[in-house]
Amino acid sequence: MRTASSSELVDTVRAAARPLAGTAHDYDPLLDLVGDRRFVLLGEASHGTREFYQMRAEITRRLIEEKGFTAVAVEADWPDAYRVNCYVRGQDDDGSAAEALGGFRRFPTWMWRNTVVRDFVEWLRQYNAALPPGGRPVGFYGLDLYSLYTSIEAVIAYLDKVDPAAAREARERYACFEQFGEDRQAYGWATGIGLTPSCEQEAVRQLVALQRHAADYLRRDGRAAEDAYFYAEQNARLVHDAEQYYRTMGRGRVESWNLRDCHMADTLDALVAHLTRRTPWAKIVVWEHNSHLGDARATELGQRGELNVGQVVRTRYDDHALLVGFSTYEGTVTAAPDWDAPAERKRVRPALPDSYEALFHAAGCPRFLLTWQPDDPTARALEGPLLERAIGVIYRPATERQSHYFYARLPEQFDAVLHVDQTSAVEPLERTAGWEAGEVPETYPSAL
Repeated sequence: MRTASSSELVDTVRAAARPLAGTAHDYDPLLDLVGDRRFVLLGEASHGTREFYQMRAEITRRLIEEKGFTAVAVEADWPDAYRVNCYVRGQDDDGSAAEALGGFRRFPTWMWRNTVVRDFVEWLRQYNAALPPGGRPVGFYGLDLYSLYTSIEAVIAYLDKVDPAAAREARERYACFEQFGEDRQAYGWATGIGLTPSCEQEAVRQLVALQRHAADYLRRDGRAAEDAYFYAEQNARLVHDAEQYYRTMGRGRVESWNLRDCHMADTLDALVAHLTRRTPWAKIVVWEHNSHLGDARATELGQRGELNVGQVVRTRYDDHALLVGFSTYEGTVTAAPDWDAPAERKRVRPALPDSYEALFHAAGCPRFLLTWQPDDPTARALEGPLLERAIGVIYRPATERQSHYFYARLPEQFDAVLHVDQTSAVEPLERTAGWEAGEVPETYPSAL
């Protein structure tokens, strides 16, 4: 296996790289690669890098304006993102994008409550407002399943409006969860060890009851009723899947990971079905972490039994999906040292040797796009496997290799990669003292 530092490999990357110069035409080759595909999955190598958010927003604007994409689906909770969806469609009372993002209160808030997402959401609202009569507004949707209790509240609120008797029954079914307050982990722990019965049957009964009355609820207000029912049904599905997710967390990473990613892929399918009732060819941009959107079969994690959204979408939609990864060599990132800890602006250490990030750094181009076709010289040169870095909402440099790297075969994992050699931390809407101060240099206090 050739190492990432081999001159032949570096020369191949340097020759294939398309520099990004900050012009309006930077992403032309990527849009050519999109062609008529219905799904473009845009990743990120961390949950806190400004350039990744900016590039995804720029590419997405072009996909909407030039390719007719009609929805953005993100790694966020369904009810929180749906509030944003209502805002960008002019269907709620929020006065600004920052206010519409106010539903994102759960750690890590900076993932969606940051300046880049705020500006993109504002642009999306303005884009929709300027559409001609009959134009198709672009929606904003969440795919994730952490909102167990918020989704319960949303189901009951919907039924309070359309069927008060059914709302009373829903309260009785969902009362099973009340003994845990809103502590999802406590529910998962208690039911996982058999300390208390699970609420699985109650969640199933409520979903079935909602679906049984769908025809009645959909007859009420035309399109508005259809959107409202779809929102409620997805919340009921989420309660069912989240209940399973928290109950399986104690049984190991693979089972809970697979349940979560299958939920996100199934939510994407449901969104496709909902949107195609109005247009024959729904086209969706997906924003999630590389670890969710790169085909898991091309990674050591996939070899351990994990699957992910990218793999499922490729399986279900074949050539209609384009998977795009992002990478960086060093810089800063918004992340936390532990779960539920405040956001910090941390230094991203230079990538480890024999990693794709180190290889791209050695090519000497600050920003570039890399694409390939199956079995072309670039794909063959990059087949690896090499190390690949993934930083989530937690960054632990002290255990960098163990915590943030895995082996991957990049040309099988993605269809294209965008590399920014030095990146910066995304700016949260609420800047903490720790974020403002940044990370103390390792040479402190002797550094000048």
